[in-house]
Amino acid sequence: MLAFVDHTGIARARSQGLDDGLDLFERMEDLGIDAGYVRHRHLQDYLSSPLPFLAAASQRTSTMTLGTALIPLRFEQPGRLAEDAASVDLLSGGRLYMGVGSGYAKQDAVNERAYGSLEGDVRARVDSVLADLLSFVDGEVVATADEFFETEAVGTPLRVRPQAPGLRSRIAYGAGSITSAERAGRLGIGLQVSTLQPADDSGRSFEELQAELIEAYRAASRASGHGAGHVSASRQMLPAIDPADLEGLEDLIARDRDRQQAMREGTAVIGGRPAAFGRVVAGDPEEVARFLAEDVALQAADETVLALPFGHPYPVVRRLASTFAESVAPLLRAAWS
Repeated sequence: MLAFVDHTGIARARSQGLDDGLDLFERMEDLGIDAGYVRHRHLQDYLSSPLPFLAAASQRTSTMTLGTALIPLRFEQPGRLAEDAASVDLLSGGRLYMGVGSGYAKQDAVNERAYGSLEGDVRARVDSVLADLLSFVDGEVVATADEFFETEAVGTPLRVRPQAPGLRSRIAYGAGSITSAERAGRLGIGLQVSTLQPADDSGRSFEELQAELIEAYRAASRASGHGAGHVSASRQMLPAIDPADLEGLEDLIARDRDRQQAMREGTAVIGGRPAAFGRVVAGDPEEVARFLAEDVALQAADETVLALPFGHPYPVVRRLASTFAESVAPLLRAAWS
């Protein structure tokens, strides 16, 4: 499950949106969903600081893994991020799966006043933050205590703390290009792929393009001595027991129809570049399960994540997630067993 948790509905120092998000995580764990991810957004109504939310969710759940999809590294300070991530991981009993990535370049100007300007090459900046984050999580000695350092004897090696055992193996990179996927494989971290993908002129489907990216990641991971790695793939589906359950979701259905038409015409773009989008199947649980089971990228992945829509009332989102957990997930498990 991948949710757009919001922090709206603020009254008397509480946010109804955050409370609804915690309720969703608790309900989904009770229904057998084993992973809950949240999206990360700046300057919007949706989670701008996902790790504190996941810390709270860790106290409302006991088995569900808790993840981000994804934290944009272009705005992060690696030492502070390592501290926060390790703290959440320890609070959750080792259940944090932290997805990180570059972030969306088109939003840099909007974010500059609040999060600072990005000087020089953004790719180099992101790579540097990621390298430092992994090194700090691994326990790099970053300094030595001197006579002014309280609580530690002079000469004591200092590391970013706390240190959370195994956290590095649960960090993943959100990649859309083969180059980025291969980089994640070489680093020995996981891979997150989503409902959109850069396209080419080969005529291949979204699912085929993404399966190629996953294979490139696994090949790079194996070649670097990290094994097959771990791949999480998200899809947006609208399962409905009753057709009336799709009322209010017409905008998502229409958007998907327009995107699929643009792909057929070769006019689908992201940031001015050709793009491919995953289909949004709206139908009964059997139809949704059949489509997902035949998805060649999902067959190549380790984890399938339902991407829930944003901008819809919580009861609608909860109903979609519950229908998926109760009626689609069992069919998928049977198909892939």
